[in-house]
Amino acid sequence: MIDLRRLHVLRAVAHYGTVTAAARALHFTPSAASQQIRQLARDLGVDLLEPQGRGVRLTPAAESLLAHADAIQARWDQAELDLRADHGDPAGVLRVTGFPVAVSVLLAPLAARLGERHPRLSVRITEAVVPAIFDLLFEGAADLAVVESTPHNPPMSDTRFDQQPLLDDPFDLVVPDTHALAARERVDLAEAAHEPWVAPVPESPCRLQVMAACGAAGFAPEVVHHAGDWNATAHLVAHGLGVALIPRLAQVTPHLPITRVRCSGDPHRRLL
Repeated sequence: MIDLRRLHVLRAVAHYGTVTAAARALHFTPSAASQQIRQLARDLGVDLLEPQGRGVRLTPAAESLLAHADAIQARWDQAELDLRADHGDPAGVLRVTGFPVAVSVLLAPLAARLGERHPRLSVRITEAVVPAIFDLLFEGAADLAVVESTPHNPPMSDTRFDQQPLLDDPFDLVVPDTHALAARERVDLAEAAHEPWVAPVPESPCRLQVMAACGAAGFAPEVVHHAGDWNATAHLVAHGLGVALIPRLAQVTPHLPITRVRCSGDPHRRLL
């Protein structure tokens, strides 16, 4: 019989890419984690890991093993849901996580509504960003997440996560109220190609999305200011320091002297 604890270590190695990183996440020593993998390989009579650069990768046998294990876990999870449904009102703890905008606009009101409708169900929210969100899901510290679709995410084909499209959040061009484009109902994003820009900080998922939208419009923006959140971005625009793309779901300080203008082609970010 397969020791499920050893299987969990193997899954962690697949997720984190090295035995050392997996051991750290599981609060094991690297030697203990390695021993668990070696014993699992002996139990099954197959090699489970092979070197890849500075890390390791799963052998085809290990990938097949985890695919079967994931399928079994999914059936077990569904059985638990069915049992709870048979007992009427949902009860227990639902742990959800998401990036900041998702927490404030989607998850907080959802938690409040669920609390009103199902008093025996406790919803617990943790704000996080990718890749930490996927780590929480993988480690079992979260049951459900709302994330942005970015190149940093695991592929949709990754069987460890059930990733489903939730909604598309359009980007609006945000300009000062006094800007010539503020009077327009809709603009081509290329019309702002020669403006100074306020953009998210480099390497962030939001930065990638903004740059991709501008690239699709045929230009690379001249970024003169960087902001770590959408509200700071809006304040920089309000002071006439540039223009920006801000998702429609993002909430900013009310009554700022800024105007949101819809963009032709509806550039957007996808939420999962």
